[in-house]
Parts: sequence; structure tokens; C-alpha cells
Amino acid sequence: MRMLIDTHTHIYLPEFDSDRHEMMERALEKGIEKCFMPNIDLESIPAMLKMEEDFPGRAIAMMGLHPCSVKDDFLKVLNKMEKYIDSREWCGIGECGLDLYWDKTSLKNQMEALNIQLSWAKQMNKPIILHTREATDETIKMVELAQDGSLKGIFHCFGGTIEQANRIKDLGFHLGIGGVLTYKKSGLDAVLSQIGLDKVVLETDAPYLPPVPYRGKRNEPSYLFQVAQQLSEMFLLSIDEVARKTTLNAKEVFDF
Repeated sequence: MRMLIDTHTHIYLPEFDSDRHEMMERALEKGIEKCFMPNIDLESIPAMLKMEEDFPGRAIAMMGLHPCSVKDDFLKVLNKMEKYIDSREWCGIGECGLDLYWDKTSLKNQMEALNIQLSWAKQMNKPIILHTREATDETIKMVELAQDGSLKGIFHCFGGTIEQANRIKDLGFHLGIGGVLTYKKSGLDAVLSQIGLDKVVLETDAPYLPPVPYRGKRNEPSYLFQVAQQLSEMFLLSIDEVARKTTLNAKEVFDF
């Protein structure tokens, strides 16, 4: 039976409060056996940990500060998160990175927060999950400067150029591909057709960015099947083969 891995999903958010167990059953029916959950801020931690408790081995938590949550008190927030990090084992650091879509004025703080979290990933020898909205080149450069051979992770929601994809691959990082692949004007098909699947992992970013034919609705892990289906058509592979390749890549990132 095929196994698909959702490497990036926020299924602990309130959007799933009304049908969380049913949603997880739908995911299992589609072969999605594990859902990796990046954190957002301090407020999101309790719900994320409750999700992990309710679905052991299937919903797996990470720790990090989203760039859109980097405010003036970010150092205090990161200090509190570091105490969480010291209290237990985590599968990765994130979601962190740079976001120049919403607020360019906080770039300096975002960069400092990212550097701190890159250092956590090095110290813990864990993958880092990177958010790069309208800041792909800037994020790549920071990772290039920090890379000492120990860093690995995922450039979440990759939507860049072939050149950017190759720089990411050269860093030993993976590309997170989700529902945007199914959008007609994304241009992702042209990029992926040239770089292949060797560094591709699947993700939903649920409840956001649902694939066709679910655009305008809440996204959920079961819809990862649509992304795998799109890749199977692009590369003329069976969905089982796409699942095999992308699951092996996810195992390389998260070491499970």
C-alpha cells in the first residue's frame, strides 16, 4: 500500500476543531500516514501538542517561530521556545524564515530570528523548515552562509526558478511541493520537469493553499493525493512510484 507523507500541515488550527478526527481518518484512507506540524508562535503550541497527543506517531510537532509572528519581543519569544526545545525531543525546527510579502520593515528582526533558529537546527542536528514568501533569494543566501555541512531541511511552498531550485539542492535541502502545483499559472511544472523528484517532498500547508479541484475550500492532508496525482501525470509515473520517491525523501529529511 502506498504511503504519503504530509511534511507541512497546520492541522492543530481552529479550522479543524469541528471534524479533526474525521479529517485524520480521511487522510489515512488516502494513504497519508504521517503529518509533520510546524509551529507558528507561542499561542499555537498547546493545540499542536494536543494534536500530537491525540494522534501519536501520525501528527508530529516541530518548534519554531513563523516570520510573520516576529514582533518587537521576538527575542523573549524565542527564549521561551528554547525552554520547550530543551524539555523534549523534536523532529525539526520551524516554521521559520523570511516573509517580505506582508512586512518589509521587520526584515532585520526576521533575519536575526532565522539565524537563531538555524543555530538551533545545527545544535540539535535536526531539519529546519523554511518559509520564504517573496524572500527566496534572501533566505537561500542566509542558509548558504550558515551551512557547515550539518544543516538540512525543506524550503516550504517552493515556487521559485530553476536556478533557485538548483541552489537549494546544492545546499542539500529539499523542495516542499503542495497544492500550488495544480494551479495553471504557477509555473512549477516547468521547473520540476527539469529538476526531477530527487529532492521533492509533498506538503499541504493545510488549511491553506488547497489543490484543484478544492480551491476556495479548506485544505486538509487527504488532498495531498491530488498533488501526488499531478506529479504522476507530469513524470509519467504511477502514483505509487511518486509516493515511494517522495516518502523516501521525507525519511531523508526527518529520519523516521
